[in-house]
Amino acid sequence: MFGKVKKWLGIEGAKLELILPEEIYESVGSVTGKIRFRSMNEQTVVSINLKLVEKYSRGRRKSKLVDEYVLGEIELTDAFVIPVNEFVEIDFSIPFNIVKSEMDEIQDKNIFASGLVKAAKWASGVNSTYRVEAKAKVEGVALDPYAEKDLKMS
Repeated sequence: MFGKVKKWLGIEGAKLELILPEEIYESVGSVTGKIRFRSMNEQTVVSINLKLVEKYSRGRRKSKLVDEYVLGEIELTDAFVIPVNEFVEIDFSIPFNIVKSEMDEIQDKNIFASGLVKAAKWASGVNSTYRVEAKAKVEGVALDPYAEKDLKMS
């Protein structure tokens, strides 16, 4: 009885880990990496959802605003089995498009205004962070395994 509850909740079930480079390059236009699965029980993964998310913040203290944008997303729908106490690695590549603000466009196009734009962004508290999120749909489990990892964008 207790074993069925643990399996249903995902305890001792499938765990996933993202293996990614520390830094990605905007000019490449995609994030490549691996997802490593392991499990203490044999589990069937039905699908995996992967997305690259930008967390865009601006302002300071009480006037701080934060938005999140999905820059790229893929769904891997090939089902596979995770054997007991073995690793299964799946390769992936998420294509993405960076959304640029007007200030970013000016900074990229005009080398003379670049320093001024950087100073204005610093004064306004503008900052972007990036992360990859992975969520796997596992057969017979209520709480699906999830992982996220922060990246640096250049």
